[in-house]
Amino acid sequence: MPFNAGNIERMRKKVPEPPVIFLVSLVLTAGLHFVVPIAKVIHSPIRYAGVILIAVGIWLNLWTDRLFKKRTTTVKPFEEPASLIHDGPFRFSRNPMYLGMVTIFVGIAIVLGSVGAFIVPIVFFVTMHFVFITHEEKAMQATFGADFAAYKQRVRRWL
Repeated sequence: MPFNAGNIERMRKKVPEPPVIFLVSLVLTAGLHFVVPIAKVIHSPIRYAGVILIAVGIWLNLWTDRLFKKRTTTVKPFEEPASLIHDGPFRFSRNPMYLGMVTIFVGIAIVLGSVGAFIVPIVFFVTMHFVFITHEEKAMQATFGADFAAYKQRVRRWL
């Protein structure tokens, strides 16, 4: 889908924002774990390592959100960005907020320890990658041109 105002408006109407998808995914993770219990693959005490990943994911999202506010640019994927952030967690990931969300899901899956709990992080990752990140990168390229191209050369999409 080419990057233009009409396509952005259609996507905005059809696709829920990432925080909504995140919350629905949390419910699905719990549902898969408790309603459709599939074999436990991770047991204690290793399961408690997931708490560390959950904390890291939350910290990464809060840090990233503060940078968006500090630079007065939007965190919403279908709004035009006002600035190109390349410091803080953006030094090692072009998408630290999505990375934080995926990290939270992987942490939850480890804590729960069941096979079903690992399905949602995979689906969430693929959804963020193909539905949001590809669109956002087109918008960043259109807005920031050579600066964004240089940034893409220095920093990987996820890690």
